[in-house]
This record gives sequence, C-alpha cells and structure tokens, in this order.
Amino acid sequence: IKLRSDAIAGLTVGTMLVPQGMAYALLAGLPPIAGLYASLGPLVVYPIFGTSRQLSVGPVAMDSLLVAAGVGMMAVQGTEEYLLISISLAFMVGIIQFLMGQTKLGFLVNFLSKPLINGFTSAAAVIIALNQLKHIFGINYEGSQEAFLLITRIAEKLSDIHPLTFGLGVSCLIVIYALKKLRPTIPSGLVAIALSTAIVWMFDLQELGIQIIGEVPRGLPSLSIPDLDFDFVQSMFPIAMTIAFISYMEAIAVSKAMAEKKGYTIDANQELTALGLANMSAGLSGGYPIAGSFSRTAVNGQAGAKTAISSIFSLFILVLTLLFLTPLFYFMPNAVLAAIVLIAIIGLIDIKEPKRLFSVRKQDFVILVFAFAMTLIFGAKNGIILGAIGSLILIIRRISSPSVAVLGRIPGTNIFRNVRRAPEAQQVEGLIIFRIDASLYFTNSTYLKDKIQKRIAESKDDLRSFAIDCTSVNEIDSTAVATLAEIAEELRSQEIELYFSSVKAPVKEIMDRAGFSEKIGIDKFFFSKPELIAYHEKTRMKMNSENVTSVTEGKEIPN
Repeated sequence: IKLRSDAIAGLTVGTMLVPQGMAYALLAGLPPIAGLYASLGPLVVYPIFGTSRQLSVGPVAMDSLLVAAGVGMMAVQGTEEYLLISISLAFMVGIIQFLMGQTKLGFLVNFLSKPLINGFTSAAAVIIALNQLKHIFGINYEGSQEAFLLITRIAEKLSDIHPLTFGLGVSCLIVIYALKKLRPTIPSGLVAIALSTAIVWMFDLQELGIQIIGEVPRGLPSLSIPDLDFDFVQSMFPIAMTIAFISYMEAIAVSKAMAEKKGYTIDANQELTALGLANMSAGLSGGYPIAGSFSRTAVNGQAGAKTAISSIFSLFILVLTLLFLTPLFYFMPNAVLAAIVLIAIIGLIDIKEPKRLFSVRKQDFVILVFAFAMTLIFGAKNGIILGAIGSLILIIRRISSPSVAVLGRIPGTNIFRNVRRAPEAQQVEGLIIFRIDASLYFTNSTYLKDKIQKRIAESKDDLRSFAIDCTSVNEIDSTAVATLAEIAEELRSQEIELYFSSVKAPVKEIMDRAGFSEKIGIDKFFFSKPELIAYHEKTRMKMNSENVTSVTEGKEIPN
C-alpha cells in the first residue's frame, strides 16, 4: 500500500517538477535544461540521507532569484561563463551546508527570524514578478534585483508591448490559475505548456514574434566536478552563504511542517547534511543550487506519499523526459514558463502576516517592513543581509533596555504584580521590590543602574531596603556583577540596603566566584519574596525599637 501511495505521489510531483524546473532555471538566467539537470542528483541523494518522508527537492523560485543576483555580478546571462559559475556555485553551497551539518551548526538559521523571512520573501516575490513580466509583455529590458529600477525600465518599454505575446501570456496565467483552483490534482503547468506549445507549433507563432525556448538538449548530463579555485571561493562566498542559509531555511520549514502533520520528527542537522549532499550532486550533474519546494512538498503529502521513495518515481518522470521528450519543448513559448513562475510566487506574498504582527507586536512588524523595504531597494542578496543586521540591532536594543517593574503584593496572597498594571497591589513600607525581565549582561547593566537610581529618586517613602527580584535572570556576566557592586555601594551611602530574591543557582555561583556575595553579605539573599518581606519588616521593627530606646535613654526621667 505504501509503495502504491508513493508511486502516485511521486509521479504527480514529477509532472510538476518538469515545467517548474525549466521555469525556475529561466528565472535564474540559465537555459531551461539546467533546471532539469539540477533535479536529477538531489532526487537520488536526498531520499538516502534526508529525514523527511515527503520533502521534494529541486529548483525553487527564491534560490533562482539569488543565483541571478549573485552570478549576474560575475558574468552576463546567457554566456557559457554564467552557466559554469552557476554550476560551481551549487557545488560550493553544498559543501557549506554539508560542513555546517557535520559540525552541528544548524541552529544558526534561527538568527533569521520569521518576520525577517516574511518581509524578504514578499519583496523577493515582487522582484521575481517584475523580472518575469518581460516574457509576458514580449518586451526586452535588462533584469535587475532593484524593484524601483525594474519599474522604471518596464515603464520605458510599455509602448513596445507585443500584443500576441501578451495575449498568450495572460491566457497561460488564466489556465494555470483556474486549474489550480478548480482541479488542483491536475498538473496545471504541464497542461499550460502542452496547450501553448501546440498552439505556437500549429500556427507558426514564432514567425510572428513569439519567443520560444528552441532546442533543448536530449539525454542525461555527464558528471564532472566543478572547479573551485581560491579566487572563485573568495568572490562567491557571500552569495553562497546566503543561498546556503535560505535554502536550508526553506527546506527545514516545510519539512517540520509536514513532519508535525504526519506525526514524526526531523533531525535538523541531518537535514542540513542531506541538503548539502543534494546541492553537491546538482553541481556534479550541471545544475544550479536547489532547495526544498513548498508547493511540490505539499502536493507530495496530499497525494499520499508515505516515504522518501516517492522521489524515485519523480526521478522516473524526469529521466523519461530527458531521454525522450525534450524535442517536444522546441516550440514552448517563454511566456508559459514566466506564467508558471508568477503563479508559483503568489504564495510567497503574505498579506495577513504584517496585519497580525502589527496588532500583536509592533517591533516584529518593523523588522518585516524593514526587510521588505531593504530587499526592494537593494536587491535580494543585500536585502537579506541588511534585514538580518537590522533584526540584530533591534534584538540588542531589546536586550540592552529590557522591561522593568516595581512589584507589590496582592492583599491576602503571596502573589506579586507590577504596581503599574495592578493598582490593587500594595508595596511594603520602606521597601522597593524591583524586577528586571532579562538576564544581566554588559549591554544592560548601566540601564539597570539608571532605572534603579531613577526609581529611588521618585520614591516618597522613608526607604530602607531595595530588593532586586531575579526571577527572570537566567545568566549574568562579570560586568553586570561589577555594576551590582557599584549599586550596592551607592545605596549603602544613602543608608539603603540592597537585597536579592529568587536568584538562580548558576547566577549565584558567578556572584560567589566574583566575591560579590561575600562583599554585600550572604544574609542579603532570599529564596522568595515573602521571606524577604518578613526579614525587612523584622529589621525595620528592630531599628524602630532601637531608635525609640535611644531617644528614651537621652531624656531626663521626671520625679
């Protein structure tokens, strides 16, 4: 039963992979055949080494865009040099991913937050669409990774729109979109290719200006190891790292989603290793960088794939196409491949997520908008880098100025709340309990000191004790310990004692090793806030008693 399900799913995905692979290769600035070559090795390698049972690997829109951005700076599209650089890039990306997987560095992708990726992918989808419109409109303009430059170039060429190409392109868009909505099980891209290619052939539309693919090489590619000299590695390393991260992120995201749905687990580092080997195999067979496809993986799962063997059946369709069917692609119009890409990238533009983030957390919304804007203005490669830098700056800012609160006790309970959020919470006379909602590092220790000084200056009580609630403090560094020592000295000079409650063992150990605990007194640490309050009230009553006694002893006793 599993084999039958895998066969149906694999054959279904294979019929999607052929047109998508050719379309995405065109997007990358490569001959359509490069997309088919890029799919061969990964369909063999990934099922052996990967841990996902449904992931479909091969050319995807995002990686194709990044290839066009990176390789376009090194060579002119359509040249032999451009093709060779793209092949070498796939092998280089594979090596990076493999080494990262073997050294357990899969966690690094976590630095690319979801808002950052959403902003980047939405902008990248816009750039992809603008680059593909030339094939829909039948006009010629230089491609770019900068959206506003593309818009300017398109506007300058609008008067040159080729009506026949435009009509064919729009018709392909309608056919693909309608089939996806009405009959999702039918390979809409393949249907559009078959119909448009037949129409061009029957009416000799290429003679009327319709741009066609032309001759597509027949047969399987020869295997060769790309040449990676030092100068090439040095110049291509930034784009190779970017593609390595993005393609892994795409693959692990869709793998995890499918695994959760099907009830099994994914090994993130093994996935990184498998994807690296798959990219290396793509380079060996004359392809370009690949990743895990969202759309094909979803279809694979929906069609009933139970194991990774489904990829072998997709491979069967691909090999059959390369051996016998490529002559049929001669009259295939460029417009249909552009239509396949445009329909595929619609899912990359997420309109709901910005609205949700705006209402849930403004800072995440800012990250999304920033990544979106940077990608539109500076292109895909620079956009993801600038977006990541912007995200890190906001994270550092968040760490350096964390939330703080003065706590009060809810009457009749041992529950403590922020007095600003819970007006019924009552503060203890002569005591401030101050909570910082972050670990203490050199980045926020000065901020903590400033907040404590400000709170003491605002206090109208006869303040005797100041306590730091360390419930949220999981770590502390030497700079923060030194700052706490300064705070203790300043408070003592004002006849205010510094106390601590709920200090975790790892944090206390660092304080002990730094000599801080001994310096301020081990009696200044309490397991809980109620214990701290009890000690404070006892000490305060004792001090008041001593003050009364002192005053009494200084008076003359009347006769």
